[in-house]
Amino acid sequence: MNLNNLSEIMPPDLTAEILGLITEEKYKKNHILHKEGTTCNYIYIVKTGIARTFYHKEEKDISVHFALEGDVTTAIDSLISREKSRYGIELLEDCELKVISYRELQTLLSKYPQYEEYIRAIILHSYVQLANRVEEFLFFNAKERYDNLIKEKPKLLQRVNLGHISSYLGITQETLSRIRKSV
Repeated sequence: MNLNNLSEIMPPDLTAEILGLITEEKYKKNHILHKEGTTCNYIYIVKTGIARTFYHKEEKDISVHFALEGDVTTAIDSLISREKSRYGIELLEDCELKVISYRELQTLLSKYPQYEEYIRAIILHSYVQLANRVEEFLFFNAKERYDNLIKEKPKLLQRVNLGHISSYLGITQETLSRIRKSV
Protein backbone atom coordinates (compact mmCIF):
# COMPACT_ATOMS: atom_id res chain seq x y z
CA MET A 1 0.00 0.00 0.00
CA ASN A 2 1.79 3.12 -1.24
CA LEU A 3 0.48 6.08 0.72
CA ASN A 4 2.36 8.79 -1.15
CA ASN A 5 -0.74 9.10 -3.32
CA LEU A 6 -3.69 9.09 -0.93
CA SER A 7 -6.20 9.89 -3.66
CA GLU A 8 -5.81 6.36 -5.02
CA ILE A 9 -7.17 4.77 -1.83
CA MET A 10 -9.52 7.38 -0.36
CA PRO A 11 -12.47 9.44 -1.56
CA PRO A 12 -11.54 12.94 -2.79
CA ASP A 13 -13.17 14.79 0.11
CA LEU A 14 -11.32 12.70 2.72
CA THR A 15 -8.07 13.06 0.78
CA ALA A 16 -8.51 16.84 0.79
CA GLU A 17 -9.20 16.87 4.55
CA ILE A 18 -6.16 14.71 5.33
CA LEU A 19 -3.90 16.69 3.01
CA GLY A 20 -4.92 19.74 5.03
CA LEU A 21 -3.59 18.03 8.16
CA ILE A 22 -0.30 16.82 6.66
CA THR A 23 2.90 18.71 7.16
CA GLU A 24 6.04 17.85 5.23
CA GLU A 25 9.29 17.66 7.13
CA LYS A 26 12.89 16.89 6.20
CA TYR A 27 15.38 15.19 8.50
CA LYS A 28 18.96 14.08 8.17
CA LYS A 29 20.26 10.54 8.27
CA ASN A 30 20.51 9.08 11.81
CA HIS A 31 17.77 11.36 13.18
CA ILE A 32 15.67 9.63 15.84
CA LEU A 33 12.11 10.23 14.73
CA HIS A 34 10.55 8.53 17.75
CA LYS A 35 12.38 7.74 20.96
CA GLU A 36 11.62 4.45 22.69
CA GLY A 37 9.96 4.89 26.07
CA THR A 38 7.80 7.78 24.87
CA THR A 39 4.24 8.00 23.59
CA CYS A 40 3.96 8.29 19.81
CA ASN A 41 1.79 11.15 18.61
CA TYR A 42 2.43 11.03 14.86
CA ILE A 43 1.96 8.90 11.79
CA TYR A 44 4.69 9.27 9.19
CA ILE A 45 4.54 8.51 5.48
CA VAL A 46 7.99 8.20 3.93
CA LYS A 47 8.15 10.40 0.85
CA THR A 48 11.87 9.79 0.26
CA GLY A 49 14.41 7.80 2.28
CA ILE A 50 14.25 4.90 4.73
CA ALA A 51 13.11 4.69 8.34
CA ARG A 52 13.90 1.79 10.64
CA THR A 53 11.85 0.72 13.65
CA PHE A 54 13.93 -0.99 16.33
CA TYR A 55 14.17 -1.93 19.99
CA HIS A 56 16.95 -2.82 22.41
CA LYS A 57 17.31 -6.18 24.09
CA GLU A 58 20.28 -7.21 26.19
CA GLU A 59 22.42 -4.39 24.80
CA LYS A 60 21.51 -5.39 21.23
CA ASP A 61 19.79 -3.17 18.70
CA ILE A 62 17.10 -5.21 16.89
CA SER A 63 15.47 -3.97 13.67
CA VAL A 64 11.80 -4.91 13.29
CA HIS A 65 10.59 -2.84 10.34
CA PHE A 66 11.91 -0.84 7.42
CA ALA A 67 9.72 1.85 5.83
CA LEU A 68 10.66 2.93 2.32
CA GLU A 69 9.04 5.41 -0.04
CA GLY A 70 5.26 5.27 0.28
CA ASP A 71 5.33 3.23 3.49
CA VAL A 72 3.86 4.28 6.81
CA THR A 73 5.95 4.22 9.94
CA THR A 74 4.91 4.89 13.51
CA ALA A 75 5.21 3.25 16.90
CA ILE A 76 1.94 1.43 16.29
CA ASP A 77 1.80 -0.07 19.80
CA SER A 78 1.91 3.38 21.34
CA LEU A 79 -0.26 5.08 18.77
CA ILE A 80 -3.14 2.71 19.44
CA SER A 81 -2.71 2.16 23.19
CA ARG A 82 -1.66 5.78 23.90
CA GLU A 83 1.04 4.37 26.17
CA LYS A 84 4.83 4.54 25.99
CA SER A 85 6.39 2.47 23.23
CA ARG A 86 9.32 0.10 23.52
CA TYR A 87 10.22 0.94 19.90
CA GLY A 88 12.31 3.72 18.43
CA ILE A 89 12.34 4.96 14.86
CA GLU A 90 15.62 6.00 13.24
CA LEU A 91 16.16 7.47 9.78
CA LEU A 92 18.73 5.52 7.78
CA GLU A 93 18.93 8.11 5.00
CA ASP A 94 18.08 11.77 4.67
CA CYS A 95 14.28 11.70 4.58
CA GLU A 96 11.32 13.71 3.47
CA LEU A 97 8.26 12.73 5.46
CA LYS A 98 4.58 13.47 5.41
CA VAL A 99 3.49 13.85 9.03
CA ILE A 100 -0.01 13.53 10.46
CA SER A 101 -0.77 14.31 14.09
CA TYR A 102 -2.70 11.55 15.83
CA ARG A 103 -4.75 14.14 17.72
CA GLU A 104 -5.72 16.02 14.54
CA LEU A 105 -6.61 12.76 12.83
CA GLN A 106 -8.84 11.81 15.76
CA THR A 107 -10.54 15.21 15.59
CA LEU A 108 -11.16 14.71 11.86
CA LEU A 109 -12.64 11.26 12.48
CA SER A 110 -14.89 12.63 15.22
CA LYS A 111 -16.17 15.18 12.74
CA TYR A 112 -16.55 12.65 9.90
CA PRO A 113 -17.01 9.18 11.44
CA GLN A 114 -17.90 7.70 8.05
CA TYR A 115 -14.20 7.93 7.15
CA GLU A 116 -12.99 5.67 9.94
CA GLU A 117 -13.07 2.66 7.61
CA TYR A 118 -10.30 4.15 5.43
CA ILE A 119 -8.04 4.98 8.36
CA ARG A 120 -8.80 1.60 9.89
CA ALA A 121 -7.71 -0.05 6.62
CA ILE A 122 -4.34 1.74 6.78
CA ILE A 123 -3.83 0.78 10.43
CA LEU A 124 -4.92 -2.80 9.76
CA HIS A 125 -2.38 -2.93 6.93
CA SER A 126 0.31 -2.13 9.51
CA TYR A 127 -0.98 -4.89 11.76
CA VAL A 128 -1.05 -7.39 8.90
CA GLN A 129 2.60 -6.57 8.22
CA LEU A 130 3.33 -7.20 11.89
CA ALA A 131 1.43 -10.50 11.86
CA ASN A 132 3.34 -11.57 8.75
CA ARG A 133 6.62 -10.84 10.54
CA VAL A 134 5.57 -12.99 13.49
CA GLU A 135 4.56 -15.76 11.10
CA GLU A 136 7.95 -15.59 9.37
CA PHE A 137 9.72 -16.26 12.64
CA LEU A 138 7.36 -19.06 13.60
CA PHE A 139 7.26 -20.94 10.32
CA PHE A 140 10.19 -19.92 8.09
CA ASN A 141 13.89 -20.65 8.35
CA ALA A 142 16.55 -17.96 7.92
CA LYS A 143 16.95 -18.55 4.17
CA GLU A 144 13.19 -18.31 3.62
CA ARG A 145 13.03 -15.07 5.63
CA TYR A 146 15.90 -13.67 3.53
CA ASP A 147 14.21 -14.72 0.27
CA ASN A 148 10.96 -13.08 1.39
CA LEU A 149 12.77 -9.86 2.25
CA ILE A 150 14.39 -9.78 -1.20
CA LYS A 151 11.01 -10.44 -2.82
CA GLU A 152 9.16 -7.79 -0.80
CA LYS A 153 11.85 -5.06 -0.70
CA PRO A 154 14.49 -5.91 -3.33
CA LYS A 155 16.45 -2.64 -3.06
CA LEU A 156 16.77 -2.79 0.71
CA LEU A 157 20.11 -4.64 0.64
CA GLN A 158 21.65 -1.83 -1.40
CA ARG A 159 20.44 0.85 1.00
CA VAL A 160 20.64 -0.66 4.50
CA ASN A 161 23.72 -1.97 6.28
CA LEU A 162 23.99 -5.71 6.79
CA GLY A 163 23.94 -5.38 10.58
CA HIS A 164 20.42 -3.97 10.43
CA ILE A 165 19.38 -6.57 7.85
CA SER A 166 20.72 -9.49 9.90
CA SER A 167 19.01 -8.26 13.10
CA TYR A 168 15.76 -7.85 11.13
CA LEU A 169 16.06 -11.45 9.96
CA GLY A 170 16.97 -12.68 13.45
CA ILE A 171 20.36 -14.05 12.37
CA THR A 172 24.02 -13.17 12.73
CA GLN A 173 25.90 -11.29 10.05
CA GLU A 174 27.94 -14.43 9.43
CA THR A 175 24.79 -16.44 8.72
CA LEU A 176 23.53 -13.67 6.44
CA SER A 177 26.81 -13.77 4.56
CA ARG A 178 26.53 -17.55 4.06
CA ILE A 179 22.94 -17.23 2.85
CA ARG A 180 23.90 -14.48 0.38
CA LYS A 181 26.77 -16.59 -0.99
CA SER A 182 24.46 -19.54 -1.56
CA VAL A 183 22.05 -17.53 -3.71
